[in-house]
Amino acid sequence: MSYLLRVQLPDRPGSLGSLAVALGSVGADILSLDVVERGAGVAVDDLVVDVAQGSLPDTLITAAEQLSGVHVDSIRPYSGFLDTHRELELIDQVATARDDRLQVLVDGAARVLRVGWTVVVGIGPHGAFRVVGSPGAPETQAGDVPWMPLQKPTVLDGEADWVPQFWKDMNTTLAAAPLGHSGRALLLGRPGGPDFRPSEIARLGYLAGIVATVLG
Repeated sequence: MSYLLRVQLPDRPGSLGSLAVALGSVGADILSLDVVERGAGVAVDDLVVDVAQGSLPDTLITAAEQLSGVHVDSIRPYSGFLDTHRELELIDQVATARDDRLQVLVDGAARVLRVGWTVVVGIGPHGAFRVVGSPGAPETQAGDVPWMPLQKPTVLDGEADWVPQFWKDMNTTLAAAPLGHSGRALLLGRPGGPDFRPSEIARLGYLAGIVATVLG
C-alpha cells in the first residue's frame, strides 16, 4: 500500500538520506519525491512511500519525527500514478482530447496537484454551477461563490459562509484559479489538508493559464 507524506525537514545535505533510512527501518520504500518548497533552511517535500499491506501509517510518522527538525504535515493513502513532468503531460492530454476537454483537465489536475478533487465552476443567471468535476468531487455544491470572478490563483477560506457544511466537516482546504477570461474557475479541494503552499498556488496558476490558452 502506498501513502503520500508531506514532510518538513532541515534543508541541508544528508537530511533526506536520514529520512530514507528512518522510513526504511519500519519497512517503507520511497517511490517518488517532489520538492514542494524551500526556504529559511527548511524544505517541504512530498514523498510517496510503499509499505506492506496492513502496516499502520502512524509508524511512518513516528519513524520520521524521531529525526531532529523533521515534522510530518500530513499523510494519506495514495493511488495516483508515479510520473514526471506531470503538468506538461496533462496539458498535452487536454490539447489532444477530441471532446470532454474539461473532464480531462479536472481528472488530471487532481492527480497532478495531489488533491482530493477538482471541479470547474461557472456562474450563470441562477448563480454558481458545477461545469464538470473529477471522480471524488462532492455531490454537495456551493450555491454561491462570492470570490468569483477571479483575477489570479488564490487560497480560499475553507470556513467561509459560502462553503457547504459537508466540505467543512471534511476539513477541506480550498484553492482556485481563473481559466483565462472565460468567467470560469478551476477549484481544488483537499479534504483533511494540508494547507496549500505558495509554490502550489503558483503551479496551479501556471497550469490553469496555459490550459485556458489551449482551450481558446
